Amino acid sequence: MEIRQHSQIHPLKAKVGMAKPSCLVKPVSWTKIPGRYLAHQESLPKLPVPPLKQTCDRYLAALEPIVDAEMLNHTCRLVEEFQLPGGVGARLQKSLERRASTLENWLSDWWLKTAYLDYRLPVVVHSSPGVVLPRLQFNDRHGQIRYAAKLIAGVLDFKTMIDNETLPVEYLGGKPLCMNQYYQVLSSCRIPGTERDSVVNHALSKRPPTHITVVHNFQFFVLDVYNSDGTPLTADQLYIQLERIWNSSLQTNEEPIGILTSSHRNNWGKAYANLIKDRTNNASVQAIQKSIFTVCLDAPMPRVSDEMYPTRAAVQMLHGGGSRWNSGNRWFDKTLQFIVGEDGTCGVIYEHAPAEGPPIVALIDHVVEYTKKSEMIRTPMVPLPMPKKLHFNITPEIKSNIEEAKKNMNIMVHDLDVRVIVFSHFGKNVPKSHKMSPDAFIQVALQLAYYRLYKRCCATYESASLRMFKLGRTDTIRSASIDSANFVRAMDDPAKQNQEKVTLLEKAVKAHRAYTDMAIHGQAIDRHLLGLKLQAVEDLSALPEIFMDPSYATANHYNLSTSQVPAKTDCVMCFGPVVSDGYGVCYNPMEKHINFAVSAFNSCADTSATRLAHALEDALLDMKSLLDQTLKSKL
Repeated sequence: MEIRQHSQIHPLKAKVGMAKPSCLVKPVSWTKIPGRYLAHQESLPKLPVPPLKQTCDRYLAALEPIVDAEMLNHTCRLVEEFQLPGGVGARLQKSLERRASTLENWLSDWWLKTAYLDYRLPVVVHSSPGVVLPRLQFNDRHGQIRYAAKLIAGVLDFKTMIDNETLPVEYLGGKPLCMNQYYQVLSSCRIPGTERDSVVNHALSKRPPTHITVVHNFQFFVLDVYNSDGTPLTADQLYIQLERIWNSSLQTNEEPIGILTSSHRNNWGKAYANLIKDRTNNASVQAIQKSIFTVCLDAPMPRVSDEMYPTRAAVQMLHGGGSRWNSGNRWFDKTLQFIVGEDGTCGVIYEHAPAEGPPIVALIDHVVEYTKKSEMIRTPMVPLPMPKKLHFNITPEIKSNIEEAKKNMNIMVHDLDVRVIVFSHFGKNVPKSHKMSPDAFIQVALQLAYYRLYKRCCATYESASLRMFKLGRTDTIRSASIDSANFVRAMDDPAKQNQEKVTLLEKAVKAHRAYTDMAIHGQAIDRHLLGLKLQAVEDLSALPEIFMDPSYATANHYNLSTSQVPAKTDCVMCFGPVVSDGYGVCYNPMEKHINFAVSAFNSCADTSATRLAHALEDALLDMKSLLDQTLKSKL
């Protein structure tokens, strides 16, 4: 899922230390396999350090379509010098290899800090992805509460698999994947600092939390979701508890304390230190941080046309619509927040530091299936304790921080330009019928769309999973290649024959597929270069010239920051751009249609989410048409 930019790094993606499976909240089921999780983790290979020459050669190849000849020549000289025998590159490579031999994963701690915890822009828009679920057919509080109750029961059902270590191990290309991220998303939270944040995971404590937090009308409540015998509350019981919360939070005149979590991290870090000086505030904040997850019961948003509804739902997931709407109905530092609107708008926003999109989507797929089950059998009603409202003492200084956060949130809301489209002409079926990778096909279409709008190729980030390796997170698939550049330049050239264009398209798709394979096997260039750079920071007094070079800055200025997040559910993930003049593009390719979310910033006159979305639709249709025509002429 996933992408932010800090010191030329991308944060849509990071790592929390090695997890032990959480202690069980409910009695161990007969299916529990003791130690299965740790045994599985131990059997995974370590992330390799690629050969220096290989990375240097591939780095120059990646620069070719995105920098001019003069810049490239200059960089070639720097790269040559960097890899001289006994030179600075060789020394850094040795240091990195030593680091890799002593750690479970040479990258994971660095990545968590550099991509997320050191990143100081707000997590809202700049880092946390949202997921829009299909619209639900209710439009009142009863429907809202009924669905929220089933959703909570569904998450607890998934949590049982995590607790009992019965979560099926995932595979990619026949290789088992690291399951660590699943153990990081529940009962965890980001904690702001004035210079660097941290992440805390309460699932690993001696007494793991048994409550969730529910927020309605900006008011937070602790809801215990387990009975005294350790069994989870049923959907019926949860309904009763949620109704009690709803009824006791009807007044909307409370200060939206949650909006503080949307601030610039340094500002929030200062405000946080001040907020928790008060004992009541500290206890309330801790209850939120420790909760298994948060459920946001949202007020209805303004109505829009059916065509614009997915876009409006996306902004509700990403930022809540601003201080007048639901932005204060959040705790953005919480790893997992499920959003259930009174008008049937549902989805998720997650804080990115502990996990990538795929584990989140696997959880969502499970929960969506669970909510489709017929109503549970009525449970005998035992008296349940009243959910506890969390109180905050608002000093004039905290009030001033809230007003400042509201103002900045509204600026972010006005600046974010989002367009969600359902491309209904075809889905994975068309590329597959031409024996092409659907992901590669879509990525080449993105290259074509961007080239048509800007008459140039740009640095493009696509997230690749490193979960074949212990504690693996992501590396970069660089979608702009020599082969994609050759195709996009030829596509609209009337002098080129269709057959030649098809050959170039096939080459571009194959090149993307090859880079993807290289990346998931730990042989891509970006994390290796980052490792060499961070090793230089630790070992040397000065950064090697290769990292001060304008080409390096260009290579890491991702005008297109993209992620394929496939799901069984007909949903789409969305996130903001990682640079001021860039786009964020996330997509879920279904069999016969593709869900796209495109974002840009209104403050950049050169970008438009709608324009890129339409250019992408045209590119996909034109590529299909090219293949169809060429196929016909052969028959």
